[in-house]
Order: sequence, then C-alpha cells, then structure tokens
Amino acid sequence: MKKTVLSATIISALTATSFTALADGPNFYGRADLAITNSDMGIATQNQKSGTIIENNFSWLGVKGTEKINEELEVVYQMEFGVSNFDNSGDTFGARNTFLGLKSASAGTILVGRNDTVFKASEGGFDLFGNTNSDIDLLAAGQTRSADGFSYYSPKIADLVTLNATYLMDDNYDQVDSNNEEKYSDNMYALSATIGDKALKAQNYYVSAAYNDSIENIKAYRGVAQVKLGNVILGGFYQNSEHVDSKYANLEGDTYFVNAAYVMGKLKLKAMYGSDDSGLGKYVSRYVGNVDGGLETVSNVDIQQFSVGADYRLSKNTLIYGHYTKYDGDMMLSNIKQDLGDDIVTIGMRFDF
Repeated sequence: MKKTVLSATIISALTATSFTALADGPNFYGRADLAITNSDMGIATQNQKSGTIIENNFSWLGVKGTEKINEELEVVYQMEFGVSNFDNSGDTFGARNTFLGLKSASAGTILVGRNDTVFKASEGGFDLFGNTNSDIDLLAAGQTRSADGFSYYSPKIADLVTLNATYLMDDNYDQVDSNNEEKYSDNMYALSATIGDKALKAQNYYVSAAYNDSIENIKAYRGVAQVKLGNVILGGFYQNSEHVDSKYANLEGDTYFVNAAYVMGKLKLKAMYGSDDSGLGKYVSRYVGNVDGGLETVSNVDIQQFSVGADYRLSKNTLIYGHYTKYDGDMMLSNIKQDLGDDIVTIGMRFDF
C-alpha cells in the first residue's frame, strides 16, 4: 500500500513538472489562409496569375517562447516558416521571422537573425488588407523582412514612446552597383519611433515615424497614424522613397494611403485608398518583370489603389473575408505608355491556431 501511494505521489509530481515545463516552454502556432480570387491582369495576386485562382495568403507555421535567466533577463526565440504546399509552386517552406535574442525590462529587447525591419513594422495595424493582393506593399517600398541583422526595441520611455532600430551586417550581403562591381555600405539600417498601441487597445491611437537607409536599396521615410473613435477606426500613411543606385534615379516619389474601418460586433467593414508616383512598390516591379531595359526605363508613374471589403469572425480563431480592389493609372516604359489598371475580387477564410 505504501509503495502504491509513493508511486502515485512520484507520478503526480512528474506530471506537474511536465505540465509546468510545457507552460514555460516553446509555443507552437500557425495560420492557414486561402482565398479564391478573380483578377484581370494578375499583377497583384500572390502567384501573379490572372483569371480565377486560389491564393495562399502567406500561411505559416512557427514556434516561439522565452526562457527566464534571472529576474531581469530572459532569452527570446522564434522560428517561423511560410507554408506553400497548398499550391503547386513547388516550395513547401519559405523564410519568415526567425531569431534568437535577449529581453530586459529595463534595457529593452535585442534580436539576432531574420526579422521585419523596424521600418516595415512601423505600419503597426494600419494595413487593413495586409497579406493579400491589396497589401500596401504593392505601392509602398521598404516592406522588408531582412536576415543577417540585429533588431532593437527599447522599453517604453515615459510610458509613451518606444525607440527601435534594425542594423544589417553588410558583409553578409553581396552588393553590386550598376556596373556590376562589388560595393559595400555601412548604412544598411532603419530607425523608428512609435507612440500608442498598434492594436488600439491599451490606447485608442497609434503614431509612428520611421527612416530606412539602403536596406533593399531604398532610402525612405514615413509617418503613420491611426485613431479609434468608438466603433470607427481612421488611419493615414505617407512615405517618400528613392532608389540608392544612380542607375535608377528615375524611381523616386511619394506614396500615401488613407483608410477607415467600422466595427459592428463580429463584422468589420473597411475601405482604403492609396496613390504612388515613386514606382518602387511591388506592383510596378512585377509589371515590368524581365522587359528589356527594366526599371531604369520607367518614368511618370501614376498609380492608385482603391479597396473596399469586410471581415466576419466566425469564432475566436476563424475569419472569413472578402474585398474588391481596383488598381488604376499608368506609367511610361521605354517611352511607351502602359496601362496599370486591374480589377480584383477576393473571398477567403483564415484560421489561426
């Protein structure tokens, strides 16, 4: 009898220890996001195919966690992979944010590896159509997830402002100029300052300012602002961008967006308008593709994006959504006018776990 009680006690203790270890250990998570889309041109779709297609909107798998070293310091880690085996692209996994770092309540957080630059992250929750064919990165440059770098996030200063930085190790990058000669830059970095809460919960506002120097060969600065007034969310975004290579001095200009959302319980109605004349977003580069002369022959870019849509949350983890997006405008390519127009209709479902 005593042995039975002792055995039961040991098993209970081991079980408790095991569950405690799990609670403190790695957390597995992911997202499955698929949509049916009809597009006239296919420039903005994930696989750049026109017609009626299935889009995989950046589904992913990941594991993340922390390990406490002492009362002041803890280890932070994350490994995240894009999952592409919904489609016939041939690539099962893709690189997403993967890093190892240290977090201190008084000194901030430093991460090493692959991460969204702080310039990209400065958008906060502004992009109402993010990770779809209507993402702001179709017009706005600098939306970069970069490897071989350091990311730093300060603690909140005066319980208000957070200062952030990204620095890439330039020796990890093989850079060449327009003459295909090697060059090295000590200026591959980004800086940002943020105020408020990007989720619009702790505070009903979010404001950021950011600068990008030479990451992805872009110099740019931007400002983002969002405010929640009852059930209404309003936002504004402005960016100036230029290419760092003189060969592409023609690629320079302004990008801006305004958007609004109205939340009614599980339903969110949303609309966004954007305009770009820099030609540095994905829409122009995809349109140009491998055309002779390439991006250096682009001029007089004038493109607009208008999106309306709705999200409906079926459960805590399940979202259905739909939107219509119209791209309109034109540009000159080798002195020939090109029509940039497209009409896109998308219906999709997202499941988070």
